[in-house]
Amino acid sequence: MSSDGPLLIIVSSPSGAGKTTLTNLLRQRIPELTFSVSHTTRPPRATERSGREYHFVRRPEFEQLVAEGRFLEWAEVHDHLYGTSEAELVRAQDARGVIFDVDHQGARQIKSKRPDAIAIFILPPSLEELRKRLKGRATETERGLERRFEAAGNEIAHYGMFDYLLVNDCLEEAVDKLVAIVVAEQCRRSRSARSAELLLAARRSACPDG
Repeated sequence: MSSDGPLLIIVSSPSGAGKTTLTNLLRQRIPELTFSVSHTTRPPRATERSGREYHFVRRPEFEQLVAEGRFLEWAEVHDHLYGTSEAELVRAQDARGVIFDVDHQGARQIKSKRPDAIAIFILPPSLEELRKRLKGRATETERGLERRFEAAGNEIAHYGMFDYLLVNDCLEEAVDKLVAIVVAEQCRRSRSARSAELLLAARRSACPDG
């Protein structure tokens, strides 16, 4: 695991499991984290703005970026293209960590290029609760809702590639656990070894004969 640069935090879940809410609360608790803004070809929802939730682009523009090798990861999900630009890592260099909101395909691609990234999968407490949450969003047609619900099983089937599983039953407890994961990962020996070595180097300089 590299100690250079921000901690890379992959957060994935089936639609409706509460991933967006949890990551927003995580950033409130640890303001030094930044959010990677993905590109997508899907149309924006009424409350979304390009450059904030996503970079909304047309399919030909997205495909051109793919051809130029500009994405850290990309995938087609529910008939739309989603991708994380390599530029997001450059933008986040001074942050404590950068959060990637991606599906299991994106998580696999990021981990293949950056094995030091940590991957967290958010689970709903039950499929019944997941269906209830999807209906409560009221942003999908009935057909779209069913497609997302069916896709949830496929997403959950890939849980084994993630480093952490977090059940979003009680929101407050889920946020506490998410914060704990991030803090613990930042304290890993592999990320903090440089600080220890600097202290040892200072001690050797102060006591050259010791």
